[in-house]
Amino acid sequence: MTVLKLIRDCLDALLHPSARYDALTGARHRAFMAPRLLGSLAAFAAFPVYLAMRGAPTALEVAAFAWLIAPILLSWFLSRTGRYESAHVLSSLALASLVMMVAIPTGGIESFAAVWLVAVPLEASLSASRRVVAFAAGLALSCAGALIVMGTFDLLPPMQAGSASGVFTAFGIMSATVYAAALAFGAESLSRTGVALLNSEEDRYRLLARNMSDVISRHRRNGAVQFISPAAEALLGTPASRLLGHGLFDRVHVADRPAYLTALSDAARGGEARSVEFRLKRDAPRARGAADFIWVEMRCRPLEQATTATTDCEVVAVMRDVTDRKIQEQALDLARTAAEQADASKSRFLATMSHELRTPLNAIIGFSEMIAQEDVLMIDAARRKEYAQLINDSGQHLLSVVNGILDMSKMESGNFEISPEPFAPRGALLNCCNLLALKARENGIDLVTRAGEDLPVITGDPRAFKQILLNLVSNAIKFTERGGTVTVSAGVEGARLVVRVADNGVGISAEDLKRIGDPFFQAGKTYQRRHEGTGLGLSIVKSLVALHGGEMTVQSRIDEGTTVAVALPLAFTPPVEQPPSNIATLNPAARSGHKTVQVKKSA
Repeated sequence: MTVLKLIRDCLDALLHPSARYDALTGARHRAFMAPRLLGSLAAFAAFPVYLAMRGAPTALEVAAFAWLIAPILLSWFLSRTGRYESAHVLSSLALASLVMMVAIPTGGIESFAAVWLVAVPLEASLSASRRVVAFAAGLALSCAGALIVMGTFDLLPPMQAGSASGVFTAFGIMSATVYAAALAFGAESLSRTGVALLNSEEDRYRLLARNMSDVISRHRRNGAVQFISPAAEALLGTPASRLLGHGLFDRVHVADRPAYLTALSDAARGGEARSVEFRLKRDAPRARGAADFIWVEMRCRPLEQATTATTDCEVVAVMRDVTDRKIQEQALDLARTAAEQADASKSRFLATMSHELRTPLNAIIGFSEMIAQEDVLMIDAARRKEYAQLINDSGQHLLSVVNGILDMSKMESGNFEISPEPFAPRGALLNCCNLLALKARENGIDLVTRAGEDLPVITGDPRAFKQILLNLVSNAIKFTERGGTVTVSAGVEGARLVVRVADNGVGISAEDLKRIGDPFFQAGKTYQRRHEGTGLGLSIVKSLVALHGGEMTVQSRIDEGTTVAVALPLAFTPPVEQPPSNIATLNPAARSGHKTVQVKKSA
C-alpha cells in the first residue's frame, strides 16, 4: 500500500492544474500516464539484461527500444498542457509508427507485430472522445492496408527464415492480448470512477433539492417549466409534476403575470440576472380546501450552455417565500400611515386649541384692561356691565373647552363615572331644546321638537343623556344656515329609544363622514373653519352612547343636511369594555388596552 500511495502521489504531482480539481479528469490523466511511465521504465530496466542474453542488438532492436522514450514524452506533454485528446492522438501515432517499424521487416501483415494495430483504436477509446477514436481507427486501418499493399506488390524486404518466427508470433499475440486486457481494465476503472462520481454528485444535489426551502426551476423563455425541484411541493402544497409546462404560470396571480413573463424573457434575451416579486396560489391544507396566495421572490438568470443555436436560451430560477417579509412591510406601511395621521391630528389639535383658547383669552384680557382704565377711557356703568358680561361669556367658553377635554380624557382612560337611574327622556329632551331655542332663534333657524307623550321611562345617566342632546342639537344649529330647520324627534323601536337630530344645513362630505366622531376632527379644512368648536362634541356623544351600550349613526350629504341617530337601550346594561377611541395624546395610560367603566349607582 505504501508503494501504491507513493506512485499515486508522484502521479498527482504530475497532474496539470486543470485536472487537479476535477476527480474524473484527474483519474483519466493518471490512467494515461501511469502505464506509459511504468512500462517505459520497466523496459529500460530490462534492456541491459536483454543485451547480456542476446548480445549486440540489431538496428531494429535499437529503434524499438529507442521508441520507448515516446510514452515518457507523451506523459510530459499531458502534464504540461493538460490537452487530453491531443495526447491520445499522439499516442495513437506513436503506437502505429512502432507497429509499422517492426512489422515491415518481419513479414508485413503476417508479422507478429501486425496484431498490435488492433490495440490502436482500443487505446484511443479511453479518451472518451469520438473524434480521437475515429482518428485511431482510421489510422489502424490505413497501416493495415499499407502492409497488405506492400506484401501484395513485393515491396517488403526479404525476411530470413527460421524457427523463431513462430515464437515471435506467439509473443506478439500474447503481448497484444495482455495490453488489450490492461486497456479493458483501465476502461472499467474509469467507468467505475465516473459512475461513483456521478452517484456522489447526484446524492449531493438530491440532498440539496429535497432539503432546501428555496425552489429551483428551469424555464423556457415563454415561462414553460421543464424542471422544478421537490421543494415546490412544500411551498405550494401540490405535486411538482403538476407545475411542469404552464402549470406554474397558471398559479401566478393574474395581475402579476406580465411581470413574471417579462423577467423570464429579459433574462433569456439579455443574458443578465433578473429579480421579480409576484403572488402564487397555494393549495392550503385547510378543512374547506380553500386556496390562498403567497408572495415569492424569483431570481432568474440565463442557463449556461456550451453552444446555443439562437440568441435566446433557457433560464434557471430560484424562488423564495417572502410572505412574512411582505406582511412586515404592510405592517410598517400601516404604522407609517398611523404615525402620519397622529402627526396630522396633533397639528389639527394644536391649531384648534390655539384658536379656541386665544379668542376668548384675547377678549378677557382686552375688556379687563378697558375696565382697569375706566377713568381714562371714561366708561359708564352700562358699558362696564357689558364688558363684564363679555368677560364672563369668554370664561364660560374656556371652561366648556377645558371640560370637554377633561371629559374626553376620562372616557379614554375609562374613569368617566356615570350614574344610571330611571328617568323620563321626554322631559330631558324638551328641557334641552328649550335651552337652545334662543340660540336657534337668534340664528334664524326653526327648531322643531317631536316627542310623544307616551315615551317610556328608561334607565341611564340623565346628565349624560342631556349632554348628548345638547351637543347634537347645538352642532345642528351651528352648521345650519339662516332660514333652515333643525328637527329633534324621539321614539321607541324595539327595546331601544331612538333619538334623531336632523337638519338641512351644509352637510358632510363622504370623505369626512368616515371620520366623524374622531376626537378633534371637524369636517372641512382646519385652517379655513367658518364655525368655532374643538371638534370634541360628536366624539363625546359617541363615547357616552357607547357607555350606555347604544350606538350612533350619521347620514349626510353635501348641501342637503345631516341626520344623527342615537339608539339607547331602555334598560341600562354596563358594557364589558369601553369602546376604543382615537385619542392617544390626552392620557398615555389609555394605550395599555385595559379599559373599564366605572358605574356609580344612585341612591
